[in-house]
Amino acid sequence: MKFFRLEADTTSRYTGDLSRAAHRWGLPGVEPCPACGVGGGWAGIQYPCVDLSGLTQVELQPFSDPWPVAFDAFVQLRERIRPLVPQGAVLEPGARLGPLTGAASGAFGPLSLQDWTPIARADALAAMQEAGLRGLIGGPVDATFRARTPPRLCELQLELHGRLHEACFPQPRRRPCATCGSEDSQPLPEAYWLARDSLPAHLDLFRLRDFPTLVIVTERMVEVASRLMLDGATFLPLEAR
Repeated sequence: MKFFRLEADTTSRYTGDLSRAAHRWGLPGVEPCPACGVGGGWAGIQYPCVDLSGLTQVELQPFSDPWPVAFDAFVQLRERIRPLVPQGAVLEPGARLGPLTGAASGAFGPLSLQDWTPIARADALAAMQEAGLRGLIGGPVDATFRARTPPRLCELQLELHGRLHEACFPQPRRRPCATCGSEDSQPLPEAYWLARDSLPAHLDLFRLRDFPTLVIVTERMVEVASRLMLDGATFLPLEAR
């Protein structure tokens, strides 16, 4: 199986823009850990289908404030919503939850990548699901358009799997911190490839576990997108060893 990185198509004729939209809720960042010094939050961990609206306004308040909290407080918040997220969901500091909400503009193609957020028109999502692609779940985007007939957009909710090969890094990465669980936060190498034995065999679209802003697709996804003429995004080959 071949793998590819999903990228925005800079030559696309589409002008769709969701930069003024944000996820309705999220987990806060964390203060620096006393053991390893790592703090802040992760980018790219997003669960647009998660619904926290059943919580009270008081309960929701911490999920509307990204300001860093102590790790113990973060753990309490994470476990509070654990029953409301998909089984096995990765809940790191900074994870975003709920639909993209806000203003949108421009024309959207069948597929697009807004920063690291994959967006599909509802008709394109239905066509890909009918074609048998695995791991395609979409949450409706709750964005307002000036157009009288706005498009129906969905953000793809992706599982996190797989890692970069250890040989991509000049030095071995340290193990997760025993106190807070944080992993080594090395920057993305200029040249990198995937660790094949870490990649899922049951999905055609997923986020990379150690670099969630990387959206990875299989050759099956590329073939379906080509056959259905789903433009607006592009696919860059990635080596897997």
